[in-house]
Amino acid sequence: MSEAQAIRTDEVEEVDFVELDTMIDKEFSTDKENLIMILQAIQRHYNYLPKPALTYLSAKIGVPYSKIYEVATFYSTFSLEPRGRNIISICLGTACHVRGAERIRERLHDSLKIADGQTTDDGRYTLESVRCIGCCSLGPVLKINEDMHGRIATDEVEKVLGQYE
Repeated sequence: MSEAQAIRTDEVEEVDFVELDTMIDKEFSTDKENLIMILQAIQRHYNYLPKPALTYLSAKIGVPYSKIYEVATFYSTFSLEPRGRNIISICLGTACHVRGAERIRERLHDSLKIADGQTTDDGRYTLESVRCIGCCSLGPVLKINEDMHGRIATDEVEKVLGQYE
């Protein structure tokens, strides 16, 4: 991890507890059964799960912090670390692998100067490898945020990345 990445990871975005209250009360009430959906809403808002928000959520809905942490770390969709504005998921499932996904991943590493699970110094991209996106017939597949880019070739990587600020 570069020094810039370490510094950025230590910076904690301010959590607006009034806004958090409104989000929880309006959309979910304080029903513990909505924990995963509440975590999804918090992550959508901050692009990760800030610790102060989880601590506050624990007190608000009466679920121990340890249980919230357990759920947040069990599901790979959640992140406890700040992430880039654009989340790049490279599919390495069997269908994508046999169609050259590893070469695409290497190109992403070279272009972005980051490894899996890292964020670019400018906070623009976070790269993650996944086992299957579910678009096997389109392999190799890149998912950037909610956009799918199928049958991507190594020489198209930079062009696709250029579409995202």
